[in-house]
Amino acid sequence: MKISIIIPTYNEAKTIAELIIYLKKNSNSEIIVSDGGSVDNTIEIAKNAGASAVISPNKGRAAQMNYGASLATSEILYFVHADSFPPKNFTNDILNAVKQGYNLGRYKTKFNSTKFLLKLNAWFTKFDWFMCLGGDQTLFVTKNLFDKVGGYKQEMIIMEEYEFCLRARKNERYIIFDNTTLVSARKYEGRSWWQVQRTNYITIKLYKKGATQKEIVDKYKQLLSKK
Repeated sequence: MKISIIIPTYNEAKTIAELIIYLKKNSNSEIIVSDGGSVDNTIEIAKNAGASAVISPNKGRAAQMNYGASLATSEILYFVHADSFPPKNFTNDILNAVKQGYNLGRYKTKFNSTKFLLKLNAWFTKFDWFMCLGGDQTLFVTKNLFDKVGGYKQEMIIMEEYEFCLRARKNERYIIFDNTTLVSARKYEGRSWWQVQRTNYITIKLYKKGATQKEIVDKYKQLLSKK
């Protein structure tokens, strides 16, 4: 079995090379960067770092991940955010999990910050809770299962990874690895911990109440705007 790593990007010129070099150093997996039309040189940098970099026909994380998946040649898809670094042994973890009958799963979180409250946030990601189904922790899924459930909902522009996991996990074995993905704390730069937590909480509540994607995004941007 082989793994195809899919990285959705938009203006990630500052981080993408470091991530690709890290992934190539620790794996011989196919790496596909699916870009949403960056206005910086993300594409060029990604190609120079050794990835296959393409521009998605449609912008948006869901659409970009679907497009990357459509180009993947491996039996396992591994979705990684541009600012998330999985543990060095991720290939063995994923392959062993699939051999044991797990068709999708994720890591726990470790922020690149020493702040106590972010360590607390990370500690909670060991639990199998809805709020921990985002993509920061990275997500692997077999290609068969991904195709079976129809991939991500292309029309979604927020909460797409939560929604996908809920569908994909039905009647499937799902694993949370003991190890951690190193996640950027950049969302917290210039914002208080409480502001980000309140934003996440309200966003999830709106989603569960059936708010439209535009309503959720507008509220998310409003609550997360820097003072």
